[in-house]
Amino acid sequence: MDKKVTVIIPNYNGLTYMEECMEALKNQSCKDFDILVIDNGSEDGSAEWLKEHQIPSVFLTENKGFSGAVNLGIQNSTTPYVILLNNDTKADKHYIREMIRAVEQSPRIFSVSSKMVQMYHPDLMDDAGDMYCLLGWAYQRGVGRSSSGYGRPCRVFAACAGAAIYRREVFCQIGYFDEMHFAYLEDIDVGYRARIAGYDNIYCPTALVYHVGSGTSGSKYNSFKVKLAARNSVYLNYKNMPWPQLMFNLPGILAGIGLKYGFFNKLGFGKDYLEGLKEGIRTAKNCRKVPYKRENRNHYLVIEWELFAATFLYVYEFSRRQMKKVLEKGAVRKKQ
Repeated sequence: MDKKVTVIIPNYNGLTYMEECMEALKNQSCKDFDILVIDNGSEDGSAEWLKEHQIPSVFLTENKGFSGAVNLGIQNSTTPYVILLNNDTKADKHYIREMIRAVEQSPRIFSVSSKMVQMYHPDLMDDAGDMYCLLGWAYQRGVGRSSSGYGRPCRVFAACAGAAIYRREVFCQIGYFDEMHFAYLEDIDVGYRARIAGYDNIYCPTALVYHVGSGTSGSKYNSFKVKLAARNSVYLNYKNMPWPQLMFNLPGILAGIGLKYGFFNKLGFGKDYLEGLKEGIRTAKNCRKVPYKRENRNHYLVIEWELFAATFLYVYEFSRRQMKKVLEKGAVRKKQ
């Protein structure tokens, strides 16, 4: 019997997380899925472990990045849907069942983002769908806030590809994950292209996943991550915004660049951030820009409104997180 979904797990030196990730998949209440691991030339024993446990896998001789790995997985699958799942996750036993239910609500749904909570702080959210704002920033909706919230399904800008389901046939229309990105913002980019084409990306609160975070790159901020994310932010805007929209949004994007440079400079990554931007500007011409079509004009207008709304959502969530930190520090001082 043909399965409905293929769970594609890109892996690069993720042996530490592999057993827990696979055990959670083994215990799923829904069995209507296949597993395919794409190993990106790991050197930590991952390949040997996968072979020993007879887990269907493709073994690459070099690291093709997240985009290259998942594209290979999608192209090697035949199911109507694919789930992209990070190796540093543990899926709730009803995760796959809920993801399939959500994506089957409408043929206009391209992707579904799950409710991701922090593995070691399950009282806190990790991601409730990805958003994009006028400052040219992508951000995780709900990150750092109480996981008791975010219980309603809704439309989001893009699904977080760390634990999302996608309608496979739509990739043939909008293109696969951009391998120029290598890693970071590639899920925002593919979600953006789907939105331009008139598809929806939604959030499903009943599909729960526990996520370590930065399991492959090793830390929240590092030189590699900062540089690639900065470069890819240039690609993202250049590819998906028609020139009039790009010029209209340029003041906000430039303001966002200034604020981010100040932030990363304090952390010691200012040079990396600027190098990433320079590389992005220099190589953006090699990207495949989404061709403008008049029939998608209304989609661009809706997207522009959502960029505006997402800016206010970011400010709200950021201020709430900062307020929480201030209150926690005050409580600690009182105890002392």
